[in-house]
Amino acid sequence: MNRFIVISGRSGGGKSTLLRELELRGHAVVPEPGRRIIAEEIQSGGSALPWTDMAAFARRAIAMTLVDRKRAAAAKGPVFFDRSLIDAAAALEHATGEPVLAQLGSAHPYHSKVFMAPPWPEIWQNDGDRRHALTDAVAEYERLCAAYSKLDYELVALPKVSVEERADFIAG
Repeated sequence: MNRFIVISGRSGGGKSTLLRELELRGHAVVPEPGRRIIAEEIQSGGSALPWTDMAAFARRAIAMTLVDRKRAAAAKGPVFFDRSLIDAAAALEHATGEPVLAQLGSAHPYHSKVFMAPPWPEIWQNDGDRRHALTDAVAEYERLCAAYSKLDYELVALPKVSVEERADFIAG
């Protein structure tokens, strides 16, 4: 069984907060590529930003995720990913129509169970890195559910409970 466990779903759904809690509990985690890319692009004056050039952003996310997977292989036990290669491939397909999802998804599998952060308007917040509307985040969630289902992953909706209860739900 693959020990790379994905936490995906809509932006603003509490994924990063959940990953921090899992890390505090001693689990290996891989932070979301998107926030790291945005920080690097802003610092360097680059344009691979989701609100400027989604295709370039998605390509950077694919490259960063492949590096993350290689590094994560050295960790012992389960490794929790805040988003995955499938998220990045789905974003690239959405932005360009390039059919990359099936190829990348089958070549770099994750654990068969994917935890999805569902729409939860009560915790939604925009910030400097999250500039899109809640309706866009819900559409993203639906695209991701379709992408993971297309690749035969079992989707498990995260309950709308405290971060501690969510971590218990995932890590047991």
